[in-house]
Amino acid sequence: MPSDDRDTAPSTVLPDDACPRCGTMMEERSGELTYSVNGQKIAVEDVPHMRCPACDEAVLGNDEAALLRQRAFTLYRNKYGLLSAEEIRAIRERLGLTQSHFAALLRLGGNTLSRWEAGRKVQTASLDLLLRLIRDLPDSLTYLRKNAA
Repeated sequence: MPSDDRDTAPSTVLPDDACPRCGTMMEERSGELTYSVNGQKIAVEDVPHMRCPACDEAVLGNDEAALLRQRAFTLYRNKYGLLSAEEIRAIRERLGLTQSHFAALLRLGGNTLSRWEAGRKVQTASLDLLLRLIRDLPDSLTYLRKNAA
């Protein structure tokens, strides 16, 4: 039976701060990175990360990735004038609705509203407009109750 080189080749364990792409030791940096929000790349400045000097690969830890995401969401909301997570929650609470009931009225998936309110996702501009309509014209909620699936 022919031998398989993969079975006998020694495995190489890279140090934690080695580049996952090329194995070069990475360096701590702070600089601009991009994050996609609703299909749009958002440039975020001064994000701490590790960068490979050989192949330019960037690696973020969990805390740095969360920071990048939150800053990108804030920039995106500001750019398009969208409601914040807290404002969305306040609309729902003012109407006395649970997340699941409000999500059903808006025809959203079960966890979408929860993610918006927790700041883990950003609503689209069209849904932001609907949320503002509900906030500013309370009778629109009656319409939604009659016509929601």
